[in-house]
Amino acid sequence: MPDSGPQRSPFKLKHRKTTLIHYGRWLPSSSAAYDSFFSQLTSHVSNRRSRASTHTPAVAAFARAINDPSDPEPKMIDLFNQIFLQAASPNNTVITDFESLLHHLDIIVVQPPGFIVPMDTEGNPIGQPVGVPIYIIFDLLSNTAAAYDLFRRPAFNITMKDLLNSWAAYLRTPDSSKTLTDSAGGWFSEMGLAALEDDDRGKFNSTYVCPNPQQTNRGYASWDEFFTREILADARPMVSSDGPAIDASIVVSACESTVFGIQRDVQLHDQFWLKGQKYSLYDMLDRDTFGGSLAKDFIGGTAYQAFLSPADYHRWRSPVAGKIVKAVVVPGTYYAVLPDAGAEEDDPDLEPGSPYGAIIRSQLWLTQAATRALIYIDNPKVGLVCFIGVGMVEVSTCALAVRTGQQVNRVDELGMFHFGGSSHLLLFGPQAKLTFCDDIVDPNTGEVKVNTHIKVLSLLAQAS
Repeated sequence: MPDSGPQRSPFKLKHRKTTLIHYGRWLPSSSAAYDSFFSQLTSHVSNRRSRASTHTPAVAAFARAINDPSDPEPKMIDLFNQIFLQAASPNNTVITDFESLLHHLDIIVVQPPGFIVPMDTEGNPIGQPVGVPIYIIFDLLSNTAAAYDLFRRPAFNITMKDLLNSWAAYLRTPDSSKTLTDSAGGWFSEMGLAALEDDDRGKFNSTYVCPNPQQTNRGYASWDEFFTREILADARPMVSSDGPAIDASIVVSACESTVFGIQRDVQLHDQFWLKGQKYSLYDMLDRDTFGGSLAKDFIGGTAYQAFLSPADYHRWRSPVAGKIVKAVVVPGTYYAVLPDAGAEEDDPDLEPGSPYGAIIRSQLWLTQAATRALIYIDNPKVGLVCFIGVGMVEVSTCALAVRTGQQVNRVDELGMFHFGGSSHLLLFGPQAKLTFCDDIVDPNTGEVKVNTHIKVLSLLAQAS
């Protein structure tokens, strides 16, 4: 039975909508991991500052843009100074001013993402991936009123994109493969492989295309090549049916991802059903700038959202067969969040009121604010479907692999994310009467199984 209350969704939730176990593995899941990450980073910062007084070229350019005297009021540097005041707390003792932030960025933008191995309270090693290090240092800063003003400003996002593009260029170099090792802290160490193979993803060499499986780094020439690795066809066989009519009605998972939520009866201008977050087809689809009147085709329809962790496969596959009606990338924000009062009472990882993780709790709002890819697919049986790839924080690059007018089969690649974790949505029109598979919605209780990991190309739903 549906929940009572103002929400229109008929689904019950196994967890609160703002809750993801370990915050989708974007954030270290223990204080020991946080301490280890910042301890290592701060040590590198101290060593670098003792040897060099200048910033890396990309960070120096970022600093000049933020300090631009022609910047309109309130100036970006003034807002940054307010951010550090508002974020000042026992939780934020490392990055307390803009110059300190710059020196930490100096280290990150010339290093690949790493894998840390701190000790728990009993002295046992615990492996923790750090796929999005810039996000971790921006995490507390983002959850402030001043950051809400600054991080949504177009000028800030332009200069932030320039900085991220510089890091992206580094992540395509051979030097960026240096964390693809089997030593402690390497992605192919025992703990690193355990994280990459978690959630029943499968043994790495049997799941992904490896240029040279016998090499420690599996033959990946760069971090980006490792991150955007292709998956083996027999590791993720596409679900199908012997009956062509039934087969045409099947929708498969477009991404390897973790269930975040489902809502029925979405509206052109709407409000999310928790925490007052806006859920607007009009804004999510870029005010129809590219879609014409396409947003109206989804009024009264269904939205399915799922979240990719840094360890997931980051290419997108078509959930249905059909014609690409539109395929565009919409520029947006990178680190903007809806400031909140912190983690909720039922948060499985953080103490109530903890300021960490606001960007994950802003997942729903980010579907209309963050950089995103919009791919509209017209299917004769299911109707118009829109895949929305939401690029978040470092994951600012949404790379399209299809073009308007192209015919795609269910399984064909639509595009990919680069450099971290991300989220995606599938929008369906009201004519698509969807029955979600039992792995996603409990057939007896109607509960959405939030936090369930779903493999790409596995059965998602069937339209009738």
